[in-house]
Amino acid sequence: MPRPALTIATRAARAAGQIILRYMNRLDSLDVIEKQRHDYVSEVDRLAEAEIIRELKRAFPRDAMLGEESGLSGDSRNVWAIDPLDGTHNYLRGFPHFCVSIGLIENGEPTLGVVYDPLRDELFTGDKGNGAYLNDRRIRVGKRDGLEGTLLVTGFPYRQRRHLDAQIGMTRTLLAQAEDIRRTGSAALDIAYVAAGRVDGFYEIGLYPWDMAAACVLVREAGGRYCDFTGRDGLPANGHLLAGNVAVVNAMVKTIAPELTPALAH
Repeated sequence: MPRPALTIATRAARAAGQIILRYMNRLDSLDVIEKQRHDYVSEVDRLAEAEIIRELKRAFPRDAMLGEESGLSGDSRNVWAIDPLDGTHNYLRGFPHFCVSIGLIENGEPTLGVVYDPLRDELFTGDKGNGAYLNDRRIRVGKRDGLEGTLLVTGFPYRQRRHLDAQIGMTRTLLAQAEDIRRTGSAALDIAYVAAGRVDGFYEIGLYPWDMAAACVLVREAGGRYCDFTGRDGLPANGHLLAGNVAVVNAMVKTIAPELTPALAH
């Protein structure tokens, strides 16, 4: 049976989603700041994150909070990794692919995750040992037994453009076997789609815990695997993530190996 924490995280995600939807009809008037080149934050991100933290702190006052916008607060073995609006670029342009992501990391392991798409009212949830769900329906990763015929999804590292040549090399190599590759702009939602079997595999450079913790729980609970580019299991400290079913991830590790630079392999 899922823990009460999942109910609370779900409530927080839905509350943030309401804030996101409320501001959609006034995107032109939003206060937007460029944190660094090509990396933006809006007042919606900040308002949604504050709402999530308020809900979580009310229930778990001793837990630490790691928000994309507010950083780390508290000192605990339990850390809530929060991306209040994953896909801010898409949101600000009216491109309909973004989500709220809330993950619980316990002693370094993601154990609970909520990814909420407020536009489609699709709620992806996962809790260690209790499976992964889309709304009330159990989800599973796809059944491909290798890269042949797969639909993959990725994101390009606008924060780490120094790795762009390596990623283009990986993409060229993977596309020689895969059916196609998508780049949609919300890592958490993309990985949730892997868990639901909508796409077969995911790879991206330079993610942060708030981008991937929640969705990685979904993948694992849906019968899949996540690891770094060299095949080391677990949430990658360097943020270079692969996800999919076991066969697809194993094939991706083998295929991209020749394209890895030393910086991507450690």
